[in-house]
Amino acid sequence: MRIFSQLGRFFWFLTMILDRIKQFIDSKGIAVSAFEKSIGMSNASFGKSLRSGGAIGTDKLENILSVYPELSPIWLVTGEGNMLRESIPQKAKFTDDPKEGIPLIPFSAMAGALTGEQSVLEYECERYVVPAFNGADFLMPVKGNSMMPTYISGDIVACQRVPMSGLFFQWNKPYVLDTTQGPLIKRIKPGSDKQHVLIVSDNTDYDPFELPYEDIHAVALVIGLIRLE
Repeated sequence: MRIFSQLGRFFWFLTMILDRIKQFIDSKGIAVSAFEKSIGMSNASFGKSLRSGGAIGTDKLENILSVYPELSPIWLVTGEGNMLRESIPQKAKFTDDPKEGIPLIPFSAMAGALTGEQSVLEYECERYVVPAFNGADFLMPVKGNSMMPTYISGDIVACQRVPMSGLFFQWNKPYVLDTTQGPLIKRIKPGSDKQHVLIVSDNTDYDPFELPYEDIHAVALVIGLIRLE
């Protein structure tokens, strides 16, 4: 009887984690199918687990926390605290070792950085060690005031490239975009139809505008802020 009691508590624990993941998906405004694809789960497998009260492997939990670094692991496992981590500006340490750190890409070379072109990788960039952002592909300086107060001119954002194949956005998250209108650092929200997204600035002096998907050439998710002193 004790074994069955322990198994019951274990499956209840797994069910609660699945429920919290569903809460997170709902808060992001993304479809379950898009979420499954982002973490490498087979089509409809997470939805099936939700309906049947099944389990989710630890490898998938690790993938979730890697793909969605804003999600609090403490909340996910225990339900305690806030769903999202607090956004804390990170410190950066300069390194002159070409094998260490993350490259700081000049704004003028952003398009190449987004696509991973070798010419940009060979660019003589400064490099910074930021342990919290090991998953970042590159760093980029912020210019202008359209994203104030979240990002101010002179800040550095840590960016993670997003594959253009099967592109989907986490609504209301900040992204770096290479577009026909030039480079942008903006939040992305649903557009008026499936062919457009809404480009939104944090600075309310800048009006939102729609951008066709076909005008987006490359994308990176902003995963952190580095504010140099």
